[in-house]
Amino acid sequence: MDLTRTYPDHPLEHLPAAPAQLEVTSEDFVDGQPLPEGAGFGLGNVSPQLSWSGAPEGTRSYLLVCHDPDAPVLGGFTHWAVLLPADVTSVDAGAGEMGHLSGRGATVLANDYGSRDWGGCAPPEGDPAHRYVFTVWALDADQTALDASISPSKAQFTVLSHVLARGSITGTYAL
Repeated sequence: MDLTRTYPDHPLEHLPAAPAQLEVTSEDFVDGQPLPEGAGFGLGNVSPQLSWSGAPEGTRSYLLVCHDPDAPVLGGFTHWAVLLPADVTSVDAGAGEMGHLSGRGATVLANDYGSRDWGGCAPPEGDPAHRYVFTVWALDADQTALDASISPSKAQFTVLSHVLARGSITGTYAL
């Protein structure tokens, strides 16, 4: 099958504006640049280190989502979705490993692989580099208000009226 196609705009361009901005950074990659090779699904499956700052007063939790809008499926592919308490403002490299964040009060939602962990980058071989958009939402609601069985899309929809701030960083990956 020929995978030649057009690529969508940046996914955040289609979301309602957030009242404020978070700054999201990583020790493992620079915005717009390649993710470490080990972030690949069969090449270590290691989630990158991420930090965020600038949350407004009243932040009670965060929603962290990693989404590949360039996947050759409708709506892209979600690789990671985690609800975190307000005192967590960073995750270490490898934090996406199954069960790693549970000790920090996190609720890990199922990704599009169907697992509750970091589902590594897996663009089709030979495809141009895909964008992996790591977005963090600061919320005025406790993360336990969301059931762990909901999808990342439903979680994003559910928290729309609770968003205080949002920020993102984008890494790329190609095989």
